[in-house]
Amino acid sequence: MQQTLDWIDWTVLIATLATIVGYGTWKTRGRKNAQDYIKGGNTSKWWTIGLSVMATQASAITFLSTTGQAFSDGMGFVQFYFGLPIAMVIICLVFIPLYHRLKVYTAYEFLENRFDLKTRSLTAILFLIQRGLAAGITIFAPAIILSVVLGWNIITLNIIIGVLVIIYTVSGGTKAVTVTQKQQMFVIFAGMIAALFIIINLIPEEVSFIDAIDIAGATGKMKVLDFSFDLENRYTVWTGLIGGTFLMLSYFGTDQSQVQRYLSGKSMKEMQMGLLFNGMLKVPMQFFILLVGVMVFVFYQFNPSPLNFIDKSEQTVLVSEFGDDYRRLQDKQAALFTEKQKVSLALSKSTDDSLKNELFQLDSIEKTYRSESKFLIKKAIDSDYTLAYNKLKSEVDALKSNPKSEAYITKSAALTALYKDAAKDTQTNDRDYMFIRFILNNLPTGLIGLLLAVILSAAMSSTASEINALATITSIDLYGRNQKEDKSEEHMVKMTKWFTFGWGIVAIIIACFADLAENLIQLVNIIGSIFYGNVLGIFLLAFFFKYIKGNAVFFGALITQAIVVIGWWLDWMPYLWLNLFGCIVVITIAHLLQMLLPKKAV
Repeated sequence: MQQTLDWIDWTVLIATLATIVGYGTWKTRGRKNAQDYIKGGNTSKWWTIGLSVMATQASAITFLSTTGQAFSDGMGFVQFYFGLPIAMVIICLVFIPLYHRLKVYTAYEFLENRFDLKTRSLTAILFLIQRGLAAGITIFAPAIILSVVLGWNIITLNIIIGVLVIIYTVSGGTKAVTVTQKQQMFVIFAGMIAALFIIINLIPEEVSFIDAIDIAGATGKMKVLDFSFDLENRYTVWTGLIGGTFLMLSYFGTDQSQVQRYLSGKSMKEMQMGLLFNGMLKVPMQFFILLVGVMVFVFYQFNPSPLNFIDKSEQTVLVSEFGDDYRRLQDKQAALFTEKQKVSLALSKSTDDSLKNELFQLDSIEKTYRSESKFLIKKAIDSDYTLAYNKLKSEVDALKSNPKSEAYITKSAALTALYKDAAKDTQTNDRDYMFIRFILNNLPTGLIGLLLAVILSAAMSSTASEINALATITSIDLYGRNQKEDKSEEHMVKMTKWFTFGWGIVAIIIACFADLAENLIQLVNIIGSIFYGNVLGIFLLAFFFKYIKGNAVFFGALITQAIVVIGWWLDWMPYLWLNLFGCIVVITIAHLLQMLLPKKAV
């Protein structure tokens, strides 16, 4: 349902964004030298660094996708962040002292000193590829959702978000990013805390917060820890502690969008305290955001919810030839809601295990209805999908008489895969739309504007960090390093501003051509996992394997990147494990090449 915002919401939204952009531009105007523009003058205190690091990671995707993840699957996603505190300690002990001693502008300067120029350039290019894609996605994420829910043009939204970021990032560089991120984090914290209290207040008075937790727990939503060793399970304690640690080590230790945040620190101690502050606060913050999504789930145990949170998709299927089927499904869900509401109220007054089991079964049935709704929407939107489904269905029906035949098993598997594809399609996958639709339909005037400001502020903070880092790497590691003559600081600042502007435009263009995956937050982490393990391995080779030389690392990194991409494409393992896999592979291949290559070549 497209919404018309009240003038109060518009006022809150515009005033918040204008204040952030205006203050960041004014506060950091007139920075002329590279030390000020790229490293923020090395004046940042630990709490500024900590908030800036958090804001860089906390994009709009965090609030839209994480809440949707919790609504659908519960609190287990928090395990993804279990490796973060471990990574923060390692980075404080190993990475920061080295960067501080060498007085580098980028993480990749060190690699030239340790190996050679081509290894530095290759690593910088790998960063530009993955972070350039991520920058476009951080713009696209809120734009696609706001465009569907509010009826705004997505291209216009991409341009608005991108231009706002470009204005203050070009003007003030790293300092502008850092200064504005403190304000953005304040807006984010205030908005999410207010949202949680409002959601709890919307739940019936006779249902306490503890009762709400019990109701969520009965459906498995409060299960946080999974100690299984199942590689098919993306989020377990082990994937978080092992795969997550390697991902976070690479992200915070080698990704310039994060490295640049703490290189602006006043001293090494301030840098280290800032990262430790992030390590202590990040997991509770993610737990809190997931809890907001779980509370929205509890809210819908007492209030009717749509089968699919993408209203445009529901409207499409209702006027199609599958409209009657969809309406029958809506009627079944309405009857199911009556049962859910009755059992949930009873459970709030009792600890009877039979009620918990009943609610769990009702929730499982609703999940089935939601899957069927996505299937119908997919058929209504995509005629080719409908033809493929009908053809496979008739072939399976014709082979039913011999269910053990290879043909029947193959066709049935293909039919199942086709059915599953419907749940992942852009126009049926509604996880990322759940929270924004809840906000617009249920929150009071004024708070809607604040929550929209939260989403856009998060998009701006992460995108600003990314294009700031992309410009720095392009300027320092590629443009500046490959100039035959030394350029003046004024020239380098000027070029960095142009690179910032250029990467901002690239991010907008990528956003305009982007597409949704199964879940936006997973998409960003998948892109990172494809590259981060390889990059981290390069840095570990530089730190701890002094006898490994440049050529072995360079060619080992190229081979490893190809292997990791193939492994991701063929789905060899859950994406978090790609971080560990890529790291081990590049270290192994570099060692082999060091032994095999002619001595003069290495």
